[in-house]
Amino acid sequence: MSIGDLGAHRPTRRDVLRSAGGAVLATTSLVGCDLLSTDPASDRNGGPRGKKGKEAPELAAQVKAGALPPVKNRLPEEPLVVEPAQEVGVYGGTWNTFIQGIDGASVYENIGYDGLVRWAPDFTGIIPNVVSWDVAAEGKEYTLHLRKGMKWSDGKPFTTDDIAFAYVDVFSNKELSPVFPQWLAPGGTPAKFEKVDDVTCRFTFAEPHAFFLEHLASPEGNLLAATPKHYLRQFHKTYTPDVDALVKEAKLTKWSELYFGKGGDGTSGLAIWQNPDLPVLLPWVVSTALTKNRLVAKRNPYYWKTDPDGSQLPYLDQVVIEVVTSPETATLRASNGEFSLPSTDVLTPANKPVFAQNAEKGGYHLIDQLTSDINGGVICLNLTHQNRQLREVFQNKDFRIGLSYAINRSELIKAVHQRQGEPYQSAPRPESDFYDEQLARQYTEYDVAKANDHLDRAGYTERDDSGFRLRPDGERITFTVELPTGFDPSYPSTAELIQGYWKAVGVEMKVKSQGGPLYWERLFANQHDAVIYSAENGLRDAILDPGWFFPVGGRCYYARQWADWYATDGEAGEKPPAAPLEQMELYDTIKTTADDAERRRLFGEILRISADEFYTIGTVLIAGRYSIVQDTFRNVPEPIPEGSLYPDPAPVGPEQFYVRD
Repeated sequence: MSIGDLGAHRPTRRDVLRSAGGAVLATTSLVGCDLLSTDPASDRNGGPRGKKGKEAPELAAQVKAGALPPVKNRLPEEPLVVEPAQEVGVYGGTWNTFIQGIDGASVYENIGYDGLVRWAPDFTGIIPNVVSWDVAAEGKEYTLHLRKGMKWSDGKPFTTDDIAFAYVDVFSNKELSPVFPQWLAPGGTPAKFEKVDDVTCRFTFAEPHAFFLEHLASPEGNLLAATPKHYLRQFHKTYTPDVDALVKEAKLTKWSELYFGKGGDGTSGLAIWQNPDLPVLLPWVVSTALTKNRLVAKRNPYYWKTDPDGSQLPYLDQVVIEVVTSPETATLRASNGEFSLPSTDVLTPANKPVFAQNAEKGGYHLIDQLTSDINGGVICLNLTHQNRQLREVFQNKDFRIGLSYAINRSELIKAVHQRQGEPYQSAPRPESDFYDEQLARQYTEYDVAKANDHLDRAGYTERDDSGFRLRPDGERITFTVELPTGFDPSYPSTAELIQGYWKAVGVEMKVKSQGGPLYWERLFANQHDAVIYSAENGLRDAILDPGWFFPVGGRCYYARQWADWYATDGEAGEKPPAAPLEQMELYDTIKTTADDAERRRLFGEILRISADEFYTIGTVLIAGRYSIVQDTFRNVPEPIPEGSLYPDPAPVGPEQFYVRD
């Protein structure tokens, strides 16, 4: 989901706040967000750290044969120097991993993340990458500074003309972008883009844009560093008037299909991984296009980062990403030690004992991941239900509190979550700076007496012959909780237990599994009674995509009409009551506040109101996740953050991974 694109939706698990950076900061530490210098470093004893040379042997051979220019001519004047997570590596080797379908976004999370700026490896903020920046005019003006002499993977210069092409000819072209990105138009006014010179450009906004850098570090900002004008212009109607001939030749109907099919959709799309001709700024370049079996990417000879010795990265010769659709096969092969940092879909709590038992034999080890995910099953009653009687029931806070007390979370943790996790509501994680004790822990005690007391206080004291509580109109309180199929396998078991807990206090809950697009169509059309879904964005990203904490954004499954009203400036949906309306106004202020401390204070006010309102009913705090790393695979920091806005493992810097025998 786009940060701040509060009307959009990306159904997924998979489904910072720094105001300025100096133009001379150019070194990234992979164990944090330290910014050092652009000069190659020596070791702590004063001597050079290695004699491996300044480039990979295969590239040196090409230079000797006259097929490549010398490495000093391939690097920018000031390469970005990467401090390895563990030690300076050596050249050679392959990163073997897998994904579970032909999915461009999954490849992006491994080797496609190299935007203009990037998340710090520990997810604590934004650090320079392709550019550094200056901020002026109280957050309205962002000046970006490129690296002189930086090149695309085909050796052509990367300049501000490429950024201008992405902004003017893609984002601002209605045939390619029918809806201009909201993140580039805070307050509804598109940013003014200015090319200062070949290595300097400026974005000027009509109002302060607090989260511009966070957008640049996230998937939606990636296009600005993934649009080589010299290549893509041949498929763009503005620059190639006879492009229709190419469209016809490709047996397509529109030039936009041709443009995006050549990789113009950016690195999180699919086409880039199926077009080896597309120039990139990434550590590896597609060699064997992504098919139903695998993708192979080879070293980029023009990659613009070095290690502290001044040796060009990446260390690894290639990356092989297999497509393994069978979870059983994927689990078996991972437990045999065939992969490092494999797809998270098989790294479940249930599989962890299997992987741990086979680690020594398979030659790998488990590492911890700091997840941004919050809750393993949030019950979202539809507070804006079309049925006025059910809406009245769901909006009754005592009703929701009563249902929360009725859930035996300790039993649920043992039975469903392999004894991992703890009772928790939908709130930022304990590791987050935004952690709010009341919001996180309230009403999580299992107490049937308190449950019945609150349900009685809600006014539902009358019961039918089966013991179920009645609404004021005399009808039984009954509703259906819908579960999305193909997502979390714990949902059915969670729902079954909760169904029993609530029956014990006189509330009838039915369960329905709903697959495919119909689930999302019903949800966003406000046609559902309730859903169970896992809450996300509980770390630094809580303030960036806060739909689990108050009714805004695509993740607001509990009050669609209120969220739609906010997303459309009142043109759709329904105006919310006073409390969520106040939260929306506070968030509007946050988005235009340059001062980080003030943003945090305002967000704390939003969370305080969320605790008072108690919109959703949480179950279990998701325990820390894990991953698998082969013992010979080095420079993988621990823990690696993971979340929907942190495309793990890519932000930790795969370019500095290496294989040690």
